[in-house]
Amino acid sequence: MQSMSDPLPGRSPERAIIAAVNEPVRPEDMRVSDIERTRVQDRLRRAHDVGQLDLTEFDERVKAIWAAKTRGDLELATADLPLPPPEPKKGERRPVFSDTGGGVAMRVLTIIWASLLVANVTIWGILALAGIVVHPWPAYLIAPGAVLAVLYASGIGRPPRDS
Repeated sequence: MQSMSDPLPGRSPERAIIAAVNEPVRPEDMRVSDIERTRVQDRLRRAHDVGQLDLTEFDERVKAIWAAKTRGDLELATADLPLPPPEPKKGERRPVFSDTGGGVAMRVLTIIWASLLVANVTIWGILALAGIVVHPWPAYLIAPGAVLAVLYASGIGRPPRDS
C-alpha cells in the first residue's frame, strides 16, 4: 500500500529519492567555479577599460561576482552591458606606417635610408678591417635618419591610434 507522502506513486521510497536527485538542474542554478568568476571579472574589467562602467560600479559588481553562488548570479553582473569591442589578438602587430600618401612616402624613404646605412657601414667596416679608412663617413647618414625620425614623431606617415 502506498503512503500519502510518497511523491511518486508506484515507486519505492529509495527510487523516489533517486528520481528526485536526478532531476536536471537549470543552467542558471548551476554552481560556479573561481575560473568562471575570473572570466566575468575580466569581462567587467574590459567594460571598465572602455568606459562602460565607472570605478565604483566596477567595484560593486566585482564584489557581487565573488559572492555569487550560481551562474544566474554571474549573469546579473553583466546583463545590462553591451558586448565590448573585440580585444586585439595576441601577436597581431599594428602597422608602422599608414596607407596614406605620407605613410607610403615615409615607408619608401625609410627603406632607402636603412639600405644606404647598411651598405655604407658594411663597406666602411670592410675598409676599416683592411686599414684603408681615415674618416667615419657613414656618420653622414645620421642627419637624414634624424629628419625621418622627427617627421614620424610629428605624425607624418603614422597610422591613426585606435584607442
